[in-house]
Amino acid sequence: MAIETTAGAGGVILKILGVPVLAGAAATALGFLFMWPKSMREGFVRFTCAITSSFTAGPLLAMAVYAKWPELFDAARHAAAAAHVDPLLGILGVAAPFLLAAALPAWWILGGVFLWFERRRGKDIGEIAHDAAEVVKDVRGAL
Repeated sequence: MAIETTAGAGGVILKILGVPVLAGAAATALGFLFMWPKSMREGFVRFTCAITSSFTAGPLLAMAVYAKWPELFDAARHAAAAAHVDPLLGILGVAAPFLLAAALPAWWILGGVFLWFERRRGKDIGEIAHDAAEVVKDVRGAL
């Protein structure tokens, strides 16, 4: 195997893995600006939650935006090619903010879910399902 092939594969892996990690780290840093973690454990959980959300929900959000506005990604690809860099970097530049946006609310959503379950401690699965149905009905009624 040629060294150029190995280096190219390493660059692709770095792009695939590095961008969600960087987006998650940036989202964590922004979250820390608003509310500093109370403990080292909370900080680690927030960081892990943001990175996981960036890996999972970020690409889904970017795909949803691509389905709605494919010309945005085409323009980024053409701009990168005009700047004589890899066209994938242009697409990555457009997709990265969506990875960050997906990671930002992850900690608060996770906290809200755990708080909801904590308030229902001692209930069986049927009662929890009934409570969830009531919440959905209330939200639909508000819309």
